[in-house]
Amino acid sequence: MAGEIPDLEAQVRTGTGKGAARQARRDGMVPGIVFGGDNEPLPINIPFNKLLTKLRAGRFKATLFNLKVEGHDDVRVICRDVQRHVVKDLPTHVDLMRLKRTTKINLFINVEVKGEEECPGLKKGGVLTLVRPEVELVVTAADIPEYVTVDISGLEIGDSATISRVDLPEGAKPTIDRDFVVATVSAPAGLAASDDDEDETAADEVPTTEMGPPDGEE
Repeated sequence: MAGEIPDLEAQVRTGTGKGAARQARRDGMVPGIVFGGDNEPLPINIPFNKLLTKLRAGRFKATLFNLKVEGHDDVRVICRDVQRHVVKDLPTHVDLMRLKRTTKINLFINVEVKGEEECPGLKKGGVLTLVRPEVELVVTAADIPEYVTVDISGLEIGDSATISRVDLPEGAKPTIDRDFVVATVSAPAGLAASDDDEDETAADEVPTTEMGPPDGEE
């Protein structure tokens, strides 16, 4: 489960519109907006360097933050969108949503694999494919997992692990209402190609029945 909720410090952004946003960027800030809950939307600025550090650390959109803005009560927020420069790929605007501890939200959570050393399929030369490196789950704001785990320790070549084999935190559930595949163990490419060649050879060697002339004809 996620540990202590990290702080995200911001300042109130004075002024609205594109002019104020451009000025914020010139001042080394990333403009943003905080919305949701029972309060009005709050325009904010976040220091560019601090935001970039958190973005590069990963899982920014799946992390619950304690937003600290001078003159306002601390509030739990989660990022709903990060707009980026089309060329530089640097953040230009952030949308944050206020949350209660009991709020249910949809998030993409990373999938980690366990049981690789025990997996009989891998021991026989099989290849592991993580079909879904992330799965979308409905979780509560107070219980966002850092990752979920899929166990492949019993998979043979040709087997797959579905979402029902994934350890989900209490109260979390997939947004897709079916037992979809998360990981597979398949035959190595060389073996698969060999099997295909054998199938083709077998097909070529099937004897054909020669048709004789119709009855009564020589």
